[in-house]
Amino acid sequence: MQPGTTQKVSNAILSGAAGFASFIFSLSALLYITELNEKIVAALVAGTFCLLISYVASERPNSESARALAALGDRLLAVEDGDLVSPAPPLVRSVMPKVAAAVDSLFAEVRASIENAHALGMYDPVTSLPNRLHFRSEADKLLADVDSGNKAAMLFVDLDRFKNVNDSLGHARGDQLLIMVANRLRVVVTAELGDTVGKRPLLARLAGDEFTIFFPLVSCTKDVERLARRVVLAIAEPFELYGHSVDIGASIGVSISPDHGKSIESLMRAADIAMYRAKARGGGQHCLFNDDLATEYNDKIETERALTEAVQQGQLQVALQPQLSLVTGEIVGAEALLRWNHPREGLRMPNTFIPIAERTGLIAEIGDWVIGEVAMMLGNWHREGFHHRVSFNVSPRQLDRADFFGRLRQAFSDHNVPLSMIELEFTESAAMEASEAVMAEISALRADGAKIALDDFGTGYSNLARLRSMPLDRVKLDPTLIDQVESNEKARVIVQAIVQLIKGVGCEIVAEAVENSAQADLLRAMGVDTVQGFAFGSPMYEREYRALITHSSGAAAQSVA
Repeated sequence: MQPGTTQKVSNAILSGAAGFASFIFSLSALLYITELNEKIVAALVAGTFCLLISYVASERPNSESARALAALGDRLLAVEDGDLVSPAPPLVRSVMPKVAAAVDSLFAEVRASIENAHALGMYDPVTSLPNRLHFRSEADKLLADVDSGNKAAMLFVDLDRFKNVNDSLGHARGDQLLIMVANRLRVVVTAELGDTVGKRPLLARLAGDEFTIFFPLVSCTKDVERLARRVVLAIAEPFELYGHSVDIGASIGVSISPDHGKSIESLMRAADIAMYRAKARGGGQHCLFNDDLATEYNDKIETERALTEAVQQGQLQVALQPQLSLVTGEIVGAEALLRWNHPREGLRMPNTFIPIAERTGLIAEIGDWVIGEVAMMLGNWHREGFHHRVSFNVSPRQLDRADFFGRLRQAFSDHNVPLSMIELEFTESAAMEASEAVMAEISALRADGAKIALDDFGTGYSNLARLRSMPLDRVKLDPTLIDQVESNEKARVIVQAIVQLIKGVGCEIVAEAVENSAQADLLRAMGVDTVQGFAFGSPMYEREYRALITHSSGAAAQSVA
């Protein structure tokens, strides 16, 4: 029988019974009641009875629907308590079978969606390994269960040269490589587990090309380092990727609990610090966290914090190191060098904080401060008729800012400084990697009078064709090239070859860190144009530099040269 047919038949029988009863009552009243008043009362009773029966017949199905809807409401409210499993109530299934079926189907779809969302939220979609959130949760549980006296280990794995794969083969091939790396790491973990009964190591992909492995039970430090070496060797083997043989490596940081931390967070931080040391050593190796790394890291964090305050509180200063022409013997300019007047440690040299500023991005803010200081200083010089060129370094981080060149021009324009009084120094690597848009901006500055110099030449990668086409005025030899030029024949041969190369592209040559006259004599003979170094002038502040220029005689400068 179709849904609802039973209810319709039941209502029809009830209504028929009501009509028949009304007929019998009315017939009896007509046959036996003779008085008018009694007939009126009988008619009212009969009518009321019919209305009551009709109401019951119509209300019966409505009350069952209401009860079914109430039961359905209670079932839906149970979701607040997390009940996504119970089926629709029997009353709903009896009165509203289609609604009950729809409710059951809806809850099944919701459960499936939640399971899918959980999988997406807890597992990496590329490698199917646990993600960072899942790893932290599970590793916390594993570490909490480590018995006192036992050790656990954390391996932080960062792939070497992975970016080259993405750049050359594309991100799709990069993802395929990550899957292959994950599979090799699974093999290492499975092999380490062997036939032993215990808690399985936890392998996860944290982000990008970073993986981590947590071993909840290790016997000693030597075993942990052995595991790290196995991972290094596994990743060092070439990968066959769609006809390409891909060679990457892995830098691994290792930390051990409780020696290097008693929480997952502290172990991950220690392993991360050790990994960066392994990468700094050239990659393809592991590094175990130790107290020296901890001290170095804490010093770095403290330097970052203090350096931020230094910029805000005016602790930085600009010093000027004279540049001497080997041709005329005159001071032809100066390089602006940064000094940090630390409130507790005194004067700090750039090599103690510039690398940290580069890594943290603070170098962009510091670079803006230097530009502002140089612009203000040169503005005063220009108004006083003192025209000496000052060079300053430009960080690659500054070049990353789209508005850098506009702000640089504005800074010197605000102080009415002609661009002929400035020289911008770019590192060799930054110049080689600069985009065409950056090169166009540099060319425009040069066309407007600014000098352009290539700094630290001879230590990085140089594209000779790019060097020939770059807008350059001067090339500064790296101090390591000058160090043994007067005592080492090979050093002289290398410097002579570099000098001829630079002369060939039409640039002047500046030698930095010249410490004595013997070096200066050799460099002059080789064709070097300008020198700077402690032998001819240590970095000094503006007042001292102005005094040196004003009071030094040309003859004295010539004798020094």
